[in-house]
Amino acid sequence: MGANGSPASELGSCFRSTNLSTTLSTTLSANLSEKLIVSRWFSTAFGSIGLASNLFALCVLVSSSRKMHSRARSSFLIFLCGLVVTDFLGLLVTGTIIISYHFTKFNWMVVDPACYLCNFLGLSMVFFGQCPLLLGATMAGERFFGINRPFSRSTSMSKRRAWFMVGLVWAFSFSLGLLPILGLGDYTLQYPNSWCFITLLHDPKNVTFCLIFALLGILAVGLSFLFNTVSVVTLCRVYHDRESVQRRRDSEVEMMVQLVGIMIIATVCWLPLLIFIIQTVLQAPAPGLLPRQIPRQTEEMLLIYLRMVTWNQILDPWVYILFRRAVLKRIYPSLKARPSIVSLYPMLNPSLRRKLTQESVLQ
Repeated sequence: MGANGSPASELGSCFRSTNLSTTLSTTLSANLSEKLIVSRWFSTAFGSIGLASNLFALCVLVSSSRKMHSRARSSFLIFLCGLVVTDFLGLLVTGTIIISYHFTKFNWMVVDPACYLCNFLGLSMVFFGQCPLLLGATMAGERFFGINRPFSRSTSMSKRRAWFMVGLVWAFSFSLGLLPILGLGDYTLQYPNSWCFITLLHDPKNVTFCLIFALLGILAVGLSFLFNTVSVVTLCRVYHDRESVQRRRDSEVEMMVQLVGIMIIATVCWLPLLIFIIQTVLQAPAPGLLPRQIPRQTEEMLLIYLRMVTWNQILDPWVYILFRRAVLKRIYPSLKARPSIVSLYPMLNPSLRRKLTQESVLQ
């Protein structure tokens, strides 16, 4: 019987064997290792730092966008704004539920027997997890074509198109998060019953969704690495092959520095979790487990990797805050305003060249 008097079989699919035994136990029964691994202050402190960092970065972004005349830079700022808003809302939505549990220790079987709250939290974890990775890949792709194919389009991406791309990423990530609710896998309570996420069980539906989630994240990180690497190499080769170093454009350097920083943070924070998910669902299940039970060691490792992912939402805004042009000029005083990369291509129709470099003059 559940804590509310209902049979365990009548509870939602978010409860697994381990959850049932742990939820029915009292707080005093928590062992020493759980007290060391799980801390309410960790969630509270890092959630607060992340919210404050993203809010500060959002204010700086809004202020910068009002002064920006370059269309290329404006579209890039829109992608950054979408990333910061996503990180901020992710910490706010998920942190509200998780921190509430840590301080109240509410019983999920009483509060959410039908798993509506758990499904919402699980969908939020997937949505706010995939969005930064996909937005990072989208920004890297936009800069790749802007640097390596500067003449393939007569103008830079418009603000409306940039917001459309951000909305498309949000819609895709939300659709991905809906799959377990529609039947492809399950969102279940995770150790120590404070959060819900995809289920690392070995049934076909859960394995399929886990692989989709992990492989999509790895693909996004891989595309970001590929696009950013080629873009950086192109910038370095073009700038150093020309005699005039003055032709560098600091806005292009600034955007690439910020993109590389975002990519490094996403790689370090996310790849361990994504690889762990793939390894767990593909390896043979441990013997002697109850139905729908996950080994405690696996649950603890999942929690540790999730904490690493939290750093991504905290550090992302500081990439923009610290690597802005004003800060870079203090570190590298010789960095001055210079024409765009288009000026590095002398054999260009003058009228098209004026059109493509107009935004540089506006800066």
